Amino acid sequence: MSSDGNKKQFWKRNTAKVPGSIQHVYGAQHPPFDPLLHANLIKAGNKPPPATPGKPKKATTFQEFESITSDAWDVGDDDDELLAMAAQNLNIEVVMETANKVIENHSKQQEKQRQDDTTELEQREEEEVAEDEEEDEEDEEDRVEEGDVTSPELSFASQSSPYTDSRLVKSHSEAPIGSPKDAAGEHAALHRQRSLPHRPPVIPLVARMADQNTSGTPAMTEREASRLDKFKQLLAGPNTDLEELRKLSWSGIPRQVRPITWKLLSGYLPANAERRDSVLQRKRQEYFGFIQQYYDSRNDEHHQDTYRQIHIDIPRMNPESLMLQPKVTEIFERILFIWAIRHPASGYVQGINDLVTPFFVVYVFEYIEEEVENFDVSSLQEEALRNIEADSFWCMSKLLDGIQDNYTFAQPGIQRKVKALEELVSRIDESVHRHMQQYEVEYLQFAFRWMNNLLMRELPLRCTIRLWDTYQAEPEGFSHFHLYVCAAFLVRWRKEILEERDFQGLMILLQNLPTMHWGNEEVSVLLAEAYRLKFAFADAPNHYKR
Repeated sequence: MSSDGNKKQFWKRNTAKVPGSIQHVYGAQHPPFDPLLHANLIKAGNKPPPATPGKPKKATTFQEFESITSDAWDVGDDDDELLAMAAQNLNIEVVMETANKVIENHSKQQEKQRQDDTTELEQREEEEVAEDEEEDEEDEEDRVEEGDVTSPELSFASQSSPYTDSRLVKSHSEAPIGSPKDAAGEHAALHRQRSLPHRPPVIPLVARMADQNTSGTPAMTEREASRLDKFKQLLAGPNTDLEELRKLSWSGIPRQVRPITWKLLSGYLPANAERRDSVLQRKRQEYFGFIQQYYDSRNDEHHQDTYRQIHIDIPRMNPESLMLQPKVTEIFERILFIWAIRHPASGYVQGINDLVTPFFVVYVFEYIEEEVENFDVSSLQEEALRNIEADSFWCMSKLLDGIQDNYTFAQPGIQRKVKALEELVSRIDESVHRHMQQYEVEYLQFAFRWMNNLLMRELPLRCTIRLWDTYQAEPEGFSHFHLYVCAAFLVRWRKEILEERDFQGLMILLQNLPTMHWGNEEVSVLLAEAYRLKFAFADAPNHYKR
């Protein structure tokens, strides 16, 4: 009886860990915390000591780390219990209050700098316009005296400027005909444009092929056209040589052939061309058979928590313009719920939801030419949507088959990878490693999300898609090679890391790395460094290779 009682008590104590149930993952969400949202957790009576704020106690076990970590997006009914637990932990309060002050001070400094720059810029523009008008009047008077009187428009076109040395000037017959007032306005606009600070171009969600090979159909370079021809020739054969396809895909896959290439490299489609149509038809029918069999159970008592968490997580995903479309939300809910039901050893874990997005976006581009952020997915035909949904489900399942120990109870796969990352960084860059130790930054506090979400929260989606081209081409790319990519990614920011001199500054940096404007070049450099590390540590301990 005692053994039966203990068993009952165990399952009673661990009801959240029964097969198919939801498992919360603290650290998998983004952003890590929002001081404005969490400010209400900081009690007015709890003030940090006047000296350097105390640093949180080290998390010696995964369970301790899990218990003190809270980085939910929203403060709402769904998170009350979690946030209440966080509010009772003074260390977390100190960290959050200090971080709040740092961010506020930084924001005030930036705002003051912007105001000063704007005032200085306006003064400079006024001075330049005034000088130009004086010069125009003097030139006009000289020409009148010399008998060379021309229209203001032609005189403006013929004026010398720093731009005329290296640019072609339109002929007088092509010059715009307008009033002297219009010409003066154009002249002022030219100087204003020259005096304005340069702003980097806004990179779309999925950039052009030359940059990311993901969307749009601009004119290709000769090299891009040559690579595309190689892919097409390789894929057109009766039996695709997968080894050659991997070698060709390592440096990136053109948008036009990425959908079929990903399906082949993930093992979803066979190499034999004649069998592909029948396999696709069978697997798609099988997936929608699962929908008919399981999806109605989402409101059952033992499944409703799983479905509810999926429903909460999807609107938090990026890109919002895509995820907030009702049709996309429905598709993601079905994919994630069916996967959780069919994998009771892990159930649904926060972080798995992000792994659907690259597949979904790539397979949408099999049917459209536009950029995804401007496209209404519901405008696709129903058959196309069903194909995209089923293909995304099966390819995500293939990916997770290789890293499922990342999502089972206590997530042992992630713990091993984070420990291996720490040892690897200590060997490749001792300065960075010692700096982390000096300020008591645990790798688990930032790298957990890197492993759980495969860097999807650290990189723009366009970079993730390019990164996954190589992961699909690498043996054990999502499990083994990803470790070296994370090591290269951390060392990439060594200058910024070494400049931070406190725990809070390091954590804010590591959880909000400035990769917004990253593109193909940065990802290629990152992958090249990871490839070098992989071979430099080929004789490393076995746990590097898991």
